[in-house]
This record gives sequence, structure tokens and C-alpha cells, in this order.
Amino acid sequence: MALAVAAGALFARMRSPLPWMIGPLIACAAVNIATGRLHSPRTVRKAGQCIIGLTLGLYFSADVIAQLARLSGWILGGVAWAIVLGLGLARLMQRFAAMDWPTAFFSASIGGAAEMVVQAEREGGVPASVAAAHSVRVMIVVVTIPFLYRALDLHGADPYQPAVAEVHGPGLAALTALALVGAWVMGRFDSPNAWTIGPLLVAGTLTAAGAHWSAVPNWMAICGQVAIGMALGTRFTPAFVHGALRSVLASAAVTIVAIVACALFGWLLGWSTGIAAATMVLATAPGGIAEMSLTARNLELGVPIVTAFHVARMAVVVLTIGAVYRLTAGARFRR
Repeated sequence: MALAVAAGALFARMRSPLPWMIGPLIACAAVNIATGRLHSPRTVRKAGQCIIGLTLGLYFSADVIAQLARLSGWILGGVAWAIVLGLGLARLMQRFAAMDWPTAFFSASIGGAAEMVVQAEREGGVPASVAAAHSVRVMIVVVTIPFLYRALDLHGADPYQPAVAEVHGPGLAALTALALVGAWVMGRFDSPNAWTIGPLLVAGTLTAAGAHWSAVPNWMAICGQVAIGMALGTRFTPAFVHGALRSVLASAAVTIVAIVACALFGWLLGWSTGIAAATMVLATAPGGIAEMSLTARNLELGVPIVTAFHVARMAVVVLTIGAVYRLTAGARFRR
């Protein structure tokens, strides 16, 4: 934790994009690859996800939800694109990393890492390779996209702002307590990414209903980013890099292809919908909910739109990816 906080402070001083997540991620990954001695408790990661979910939920006013409803067709189009792209990326993974089909398929699917590992194990894939591929994908996306946006000076004056700007102690305490309950309930139903989705739904529902209890203080949002950066960074160990170097390199190459393909698709969506292309590129990027939504928040680029696209994609992919795999496996068997 000391390393993560120090790295976050250093990156913030250097005016890095998303410093409190990228700094801990890079520092913890570098030190852990060299020593293998760092560990981020699961509780810390869950706390970070809960804070980020709570922060994002405050953007979902009634007007914002009405606008998102009008974009529902485009959101579903983004989900379909992610599934089709995952099939193409799986072929690349199978060819360049010499993986069997179930391992390649779930390694390339653009969904939650934990859920893809479970599905791969169920279908006879190699869970460790799938987890490694998703760790590489998330790290590359989190590090490259914010820096590319900064280099290209892509930012906006976001018309979407949290419904309440002031922090009220009792309201924040009540909001946090309900967020924890929401995360627990979603976890009981085996919801993917429960510790982000539960608080997001709680805060979003209250905000849409006009219950503006409190804003999330900046220090609390920073703590959430540090926790997520730590969790991502400590996935990288000496065995991770040296034991599966070919898979790691193939995952990195496939991730670059995915970033470029999603950027082109996001630009096309922006042109079709009239929404800023920079926002739609983030909305369709092959990253996670928290990471891409936080990037949108820092750059003032359509936070609720980016969040809605990623939540929908994650939910649909997790629910349907098993059936999609069985269809592809059946087609390959018939051939």
C-alpha cells in the first residue's frame, strides 16, 4: 500500500492521466515481477470497486437515464460488436500462442476476467492462460488509452455531472452503507463484478429518484483508484512473465489489434449518433467498467454513456458467452 500511494503521488505530480490508478498499477507490477512478494487483499479490491461504483452512480439522473434509453439500440450494437470481435481475436490467439480453442476463445473474449476464467475451466480450457491474457489486456488498455488521449489533447466539457456536488457526512454514511448492501445482494446472486455493479445500481437508483444525499469526496475516489491499481498490478508475478512468455506476447499483440478495431468502431458510432467520437471510443474500448469510466470522468467525456456501454457489454457477454462458445465449438467439430 505504501508503494502504491507513493507511486500515485509521483504520477499525480508528473500530471499523468489517471495517476492514482496507473501509478500503483505500474509500480506494483514492476516490483512484483522482480520479487514476487507483493499481495493485494481481495477486501481492498472490493472496497475500491465499491467506491468507484458509488461515484459513477451519482451521474445517473432521470434525464440521463432517459437519454440512455434512446441510445439503447446503439448500446446493444456495441455489445454485438464486442462478441464478434472476440471471435476474430480468438483465432489470432489460437494461431500465435498455440492455444487450444476453448483457451483461446475465453482469453480473447472481451468480458470480466474472473467470469472468463470460470467459463474456460468449465469448457476444458487452461484457466491460468486465460487469467494471464486478461491481465495483460487490462493493463495495456489502462496504461495506453489515457496517455493517448492526453497526447492527442482529447477531452471535453462534459454536460453530465454528478447530481450533487457537496459532501454531507450523514448522507455519505447512509449512501455507503446502502452501497455495501447492494454489493452483498448482487454477490449473493452470483452477479459478475458485484462490488462495482451493486453500488452503481444503488447510487443510480437513488439519484434518478431525486435523493441527492451526498457527493463522494475526492480523497475517497482516490482511495478507490489506488485499490484497483494495486489489485491489477499484483497480478503480475515472475512466474506469470517467464512461464508463459509466448502467451503474454500474443495477448499484448492481440490487445493492440483490439484497441485499434474498437477505436474505429467507436469513431463510427460517434459519427452515427452525433456524440463526441472521443466519448464513443472510450465506450467501446476493450477495458473494464471502472478503468474506462474513470478515464471518462477525468477527461470529462460522457461518464454515464461510457459506463452504460461497459455495464451492458459485461452483463450480456457474461450471460451469453457460454452459448456462443458451444456454437463455435459445434461448428468446428462439424467441419
